[in-house]
Amino acid sequence: MHKRFTIPTTGPGLYEMTPALLAWVNNHDLAEGLLTLFIRHTSASLVIQENADPDVQVDLRAYFDRLVPPSSDPSMRYLTHTYEGPDDMPAHIKAALLPTHLQIPVIQGRLMLGTWQGIYIFEHRTKAQQREVVALLR
Repeated sequence: MHKRFTIPTTGPGLYEMTPALLAWVNNHDLAEGLLTLFIRHTSASLVIQENADPDVQVDLRAYFDRLVPPSSDPSMRYLTHTYEGPDDMPAHIKAALLPTHLQIPVIQGRLMLGTWQGIYIFEHRTKAQQREVVALLR
């Protein structure tokens, strides 16, 4: 079983897709298996992160922005891929550092996420995007 999820983003940050995934998994009769997720982009990532305190998402974004600033920052003057804007190459670097796929066990028909865990797209570009995530349930 597979499905493509299209998630709109409005700029950098984490976009939770857990509810959509839970609804999809719950509509199938799979007692045990594995959910594999793959984002079809090179400037966004997938992460499992805390979904209770929104400050975690704010801090993660701030950390990665400090770790990999825009190409307009003097510390990034060595970058050559800059024609798509100052956020583009840093977005590719962040996506190379973070996962672009995830696997979550399914047991007794339920995703085995922890109490405070959510599944997120981590958008690295400043412009609005339509991100596609492919889900495979086996």
